[in-house]
Amino acid sequence: MSRIVDPGSHGPDLDAASVRLAGKAHHTPVLTSRFFAAESGAAVVHFKCENLQRTGSFKFRGALNALTALAERDPKAREVLTFSSGNHAQALALAGSLLGVAVTIVMPSDAPRAKRQAAEGYGATIVEYDRATTTREELAARIAGERGLPVIPPFDHADVIAGQGTAGLELFADVEDLDDLLVPVGGGGLISGIALAASRLCPSCRVIGVEPANADDATRSFRTGTLHRVHNPDTIADGARSPSLGEHTFPIVRSLVHDMITVGEQQIVHAMFLLMERMKLVAEPTGALAAAGLLAHRDRFAGRRVGVILSGGNMDLEALPALLALR
Repeated sequence: MSRIVDPGSHGPDLDAASVRLAGKAHHTPVLTSRFFAAESGAAVVHFKCENLQRTGSFKFRGALNALTALAERDPKAREVLTFSSGNHAQALALAGSLLGVAVTIVMPSDAPRAKRQAAEGYGATIVEYDRATTTREELAARIAGERGLPVIPPFDHADVIAGQGTAGLELFADVEDLDDLLVPVGGGGLISGIALAASRLCPSCRVIGVEPANADDATRSFRTGTLHRVHNPDTIADGARSPSLGEHTFPIVRSLVHDMITVGEQQIVHAMFLLMERMKLVAEPTGALAAAGLLAHRDRFAGRRVGVILSGGNMDLEALPALLALR
């Protein structure tokens, strides 16, 4: 039978994750921008640059923590399976190469080519599927069951959440006080880990999730208390196409996240290009969600100290002409 890697009875342990990642994941920089502060009306804006993390996104934190924790519990586990459109795929592939664990990835046939090539470059085996005919979860469960492989999911797992939360530990170590912290939301692993860090280190900080308006399942789930789902949402933010929050992430989001906001496709593109032009930072569409939220909802942040998570920089350069047309 297939099985999600069991983290035991504990919840996300950010301190253990921090120890596991020390010297392996980058302590990414925090940058400020007078331009973004002026555009949003904020007193100061701090960007946590996870687009400069290994493999180009925060996902490396959760992938390496989960795989290292698995090796601690089961040293005989030499192969794992996951499903991902790109960033978790790359992250788990690199983590596997570092730890000597083979990685098989269920990936949609229309995933960005650069992300697939990077995952393959780290040694992963890719199994393609068609979004129109099956779901990644169904296919992954079937393959894992046939081969008896443990599954490390992209977000809904205590060790993955804990790894992502180390970005929050770093941010609050570098910036002691924030009024608001904007975080991109897909399946909720990043915002869950960040919210856990904020609740401990800066409890007065309002953690606010940002989603594409075209994929607003987490926003609706947050507001109603009932888990909502989407199916293949039409958004350029491919990392936010997860069908729903998860069994682990939904309750954390409901209990520790203060608000959710959404942004349109043009607003995402606008933020992406401003990050490139004014800060010389490359952020993929999902990576720019929080910056888009800052600009699109500027009335909420006047005079406040704001943190923004730039979650990824794996830009598909072949998509740039279409993105420019949206600007």
